[in-house]
Amino acid sequence: MSELVPLLESAHARRLPLAARLSAEGTNAWRLFHGGAEGRPGLTLDRYGPLVLAQTFREPLEEADVEALRAFAAARYPDTTAFAWNHRGPTQHAGVADETDHVAKERGVEFLVRARHRGQDPWLFLDLREARRRFAALAEGKSVLNLFAYTCGAGIAAAAAGAREVWCVDFAGSALDVGRQNAEKNRIDPERVRFLREDCLPVLRQLAGFPVKGRASAREFTRFDARRFDLVFLDPPAWAKSPFGAVDVVRDYASLFKPALLLLEPGGVLCATNHAPEVPLAEWTAGLQRAAEKAGRPLTSLETHGPDEDFPAFDGAPPLKVAWCRVA
Repeated sequence: MSELVPLLESAHARRLPLAARLSAEGTNAWRLFHGGAEGRPGLTLDRYGPLVLAQTFREPLEEADVEALRAFAAARYPDTTAFAWNHRGPTQHAGVADETDHVAKERGVEFLVRARHRGQDPWLFLDLREARRRFAALAEGKSVLNLFAYTCGAGIAAAAAGAREVWCVDFAGSALDVGRQNAEKNRIDPERVRFLREDCLPVLRQLAGFPVKGRASAREFTRFDARRFDLVFLDPPAWAKSPFGAVDVVRDYASLFKPALLLLEPGGVLCATNHAPEVPLAEWTAGLQRAAEKAGRPLTSLETHGPDEDFPAFDGAPPLKVAWCRVA
């Protein structure tokens, strides 16, 4: 018997209360096994509606482990119909391919997922589910800006919850195409959602009223007038470089946070994320407070929340940190 069997069963038992709550709200996508904190580092197992996806980041699975994962999915989640395994470790392995589009749901909102494609994930980040839930709860009648939107999960959640206007900004056209399909799938009025294939850095600066300076100003970019939004979802990668500058959430989160704050309407809320595990929560939030003071938009409240219980952390400090920042 694979050593995974008791680990999977223990993880399943721990998630029963969460699974019941998620199912009751119309959600069928969550992490079934988080190996780093549940006994098998380098292995994750996720459910996306009818799809169960295993991913390995160190050594590939043995055949007995693959069969154990299949059997676990079939026994505990009989309404799932597809199984896939992607190996992303240092050695190559074909895994178990599935290139079919599936549909997962969060609070009844439908999201396309695909286990294997040109990118490295199935189009929906499950650790951000709680953030999307909270964001959607604030969105009715509001103007929304989703930066580094990827497949526009936060923007679609807000639009489905009744946001008046949503902008989704990302440089990856293929990711935005998935966002468009999600909007169509949820019958969202296309007049309410804009999908902007743009580098987020010049867009963010211009909306906040800053010029695009230096050598970057000589490059081609779309011009935007300064304006404000009621809600902003800022979900940058840990590090990225573009012709317009660098994104570095470890050393320079303030360069993103300051303009994002400045484009908020009075009383607006900024949801800011940091995925870097090496950044302590207290250090990061203290930096946000300082940046807000320097920007002249002090925060009236700052709350932090991590992911749901399906993303346990062995040290109690999950890599994903989410700060909810309200301005006067």
